[in-house]
Amino acid sequence: MIEKAPKITINDDIKETLIKLSFQSNLASIIKSQKEYYYWDKVKYLKEGFMKPERLWSILKYSRKLIEKRLCIYSKNQYIDFNHNINKHLQQKLHYLDFNFGAGLQKEQLLTDLDRQDYLNNALMEESIFSSMIEGATTTRVKAKDMLRKNKKPKNKSEQMILNNYKTIQYISEHQSEDISIEKLFDIHRLVTENTLDTEDIGVFRTNNEINVVNELTGEIVHTPPNFEELNALMKSFCEFFNNNPKEDFIHPIVKGSILHFLIGYIHPFVDGNGRTARAIFYWYLLKNGYWLTEYLSISRVIMKTKVQYEKAYLYTEIDDMDVTYFIHYQVKVLLKAFEDLKVYVAKKKKEQSKLSKYLKHDGINERQAIILQKIEDDANRFFTVKEVENTFNITNQTARTDIEELVELKFLKKIAVNKKTYNYWKGDAFDTTFN
Repeated sequence: MIEKAPKITINDDIKETLIKLSFQSNLASIIKSQKEYYYWDKVKYLKEGFMKPERLWSILKYSRKLIEKRLCIYSKNQYIDFNHNINKHLQQKLHYLDFNFGAGLQKEQLLTDLDRQDYLNNALMEESIFSSMIEGATTTRVKAKDMLRKNKKPKNKSEQMILNNYKTIQYISEHQSEDISIEKLFDIHRLVTENTLDTEDIGVFRTNNEINVVNELTGEIVHTPPNFEELNALMKSFCEFFNNNPKEDFIHPIVKGSILHFLIGYIHPFVDGNGRTARAIFYWYLLKNGYWLTEYLSISRVIMKTKVQYEKAYLYTEIDDMDVTYFIHYQVKVLLKAFEDLKVYVAKKKKEQSKLSKYLKHDGINERQAIILQKIEDDANRFFTVKEVENTFNITNQTARTDIEELVELKFLKKIAVNKKTYNYWKGDAFDTTFN
């Protein structure tokens, strides 16, 4: 799938070139390669004077090795050695993410008290939907969100995957400050695979070596995971790596979260659901380390749109001496894009917020009720249920029922019985006369 890079040759001439590079910054090819962290398949097309691509690649590889940090996950009979290096270009991006995902940007500055929950619920749904779509779920966002909001029973495997991811993210949000363990890994896997996998394969490591990562188009095996007999020890080592980040051997949390994500995909400890588990672990690690904004992002939506790059980040790492920096660079790009998407979404919601003022002017209407009325205006065929209101605003069933029944009393909504216990709430007779 990925062309093997030429073997690098390190000699005095290469070393001398590197010394010169430390005093000048006009070799555009090298700068661009380090900034984007190119592999050989792109480096070979770069031109730098009369320098051959093989020489350029040797310079890049040697400069990377000078600052690389080696790590390993191990069992009694197997070591998974990998390395990474953080150059100045990546450091700048990490600083930007640190500032905006943690201490630098407070929730109150970005979101109002009411909107914060609305944004959070939307982000959780988006993340659940797109993480499932990456693994082949086929449905529309509208149908999926309607199922989650109205607490409907999944109709097929795709909808079940989405519901599972939704429950998984909620679980992580509740346990984000805790350490991970083999048992918690099993819990995560049970959540993401419930009713989508044979019972004997749920919440346990695979028990054979019949699982390979295969190119869906060609059938070519692109990755063979470690022996199943090593999984218990490897994943115990993985948990220790997750739980410990000593000052004397510190790894930036976003870097480490990216490595943890990669390792689940590489080790492939489960029969199925490894991708969803890997993204859940990445999400958990960032929240555990104070990156609160992660909850408001749809990371998997960006991954879904750049799925080929996502897959190549795995392949580049494995083929280039387990240099996981390729995967780290990709993950950082995903976070940056997800943050930009959030800012666009917030600006849009802020604009919509101003439209609520005409409802809030009416005596007795609270902000949740104003949002319901605005959605009715946007779509005259829209209806609500008490359960949907409860889930949308993360409020108690009684509060949701009170909100919606008050709107019925004002005749802004009308109550239509579905059966003896359930009602739908539609646009009421007084809506147009009052607000139009």
